[in-house]
This record gives sequence, C-alpha cells and structure tokens, in this order.
Amino acid sequence: MQHQERSGPLEVDHFDPRKKKDLIQEYENLFPATRQTNGKKSDNWPTKEESRAGCRFLNPCQEMDYGEQIIEDSQTHELIGLNPAARWHIRVCGLNAPLLVQERRKRASHWATIKKTVFVMKKDQTAQQVVDLVAKFRAEVALMIPEIPFAQQPSVSA
Repeated sequence: MQHQERSGPLEVDHFDPRKKKDLIQEYENLFPATRQTNGKKSDNWPTKEESRAGCRFLNPCQEMDYGEQIIEDSQTHELIGLNPAARWHIRVCGLNAPLLVQERRKRASHWATIKKTVFVMKKDQTAQQVVDLVAKFRAEVALMIPEIPFAQQPSVSA
C-alpha cells in the first residue's frame, strides 16, 4: 500500500463482512484497506446468484490478483477484470474510482518520464545533484500506486 500517504490512514477491512461480529476474529479475514475502498466495499458479499455466476472477492493471500486476474488499460488506466470474480471485485471495491484512475495515470506518466528522459547537467550542477534529483523523483513515484501489468494493445499491421 505504497500510496497510503495520498489515500490516508489504512483501515481494517473484514474480507468476509458476515464474520465481523464473531467473538474471535481470524487473522485471515482482516486486510488493510484505504477508507475509499473499505467504504465502497462496506458489508457487500456476493449473493447466491452472483456466486453461481463466478462473482466473488479476490483474496490476495490465497491467489494472485494483479497481473493475473486484474490488469490496467494502458490508455485509460482503468483496471480490467479478466474473469467474473475480478470484474465484480473491481466494481464493488470501487477500484476504478476517478481518484485511483488519476493516480495510476500520473504514475504511468512519471515512470515514462524516468525511463525515457536523458538528463543533461547545467554548467553549475554536479553529477551528484542530478543523481539526487532523479532519486527524489523516483522516491516520490514509489509512493504511488504500484505498477500493474498493462493490457496488451492489439498490434497494428500494415
């Protein structure tokens, strides 16, 4: 949760909200979450009909979510679910909220800048000053939402 500095303090989310009132809370049911995501998820749990259709929350302690079931559209920076569970998870948790999409877009732009920019020193700069500047920029980007594998764009043939 590198982006917690921007998203605010983390809260405890009950993976299965039906177990919130259990006298003893199982560690496996407790996850860190941002206020926005925890509030959006709230007490939602798939209905029997949704479960039969494959809808469920992804459990990052038991399965790979980002990169295997959830990818990022490289143009819009919205998340794309590759199966019913991932699509339901994204929708119910509000993972394509404007603030999160904006952060992913900004992160992608910053990483592109880091990867493509050639830094030229001014006459009055030292190499260490340039290295320090790049390090500060990288540190700022590292606090953003981590990179998520992008959807493969169709190749254009001539």
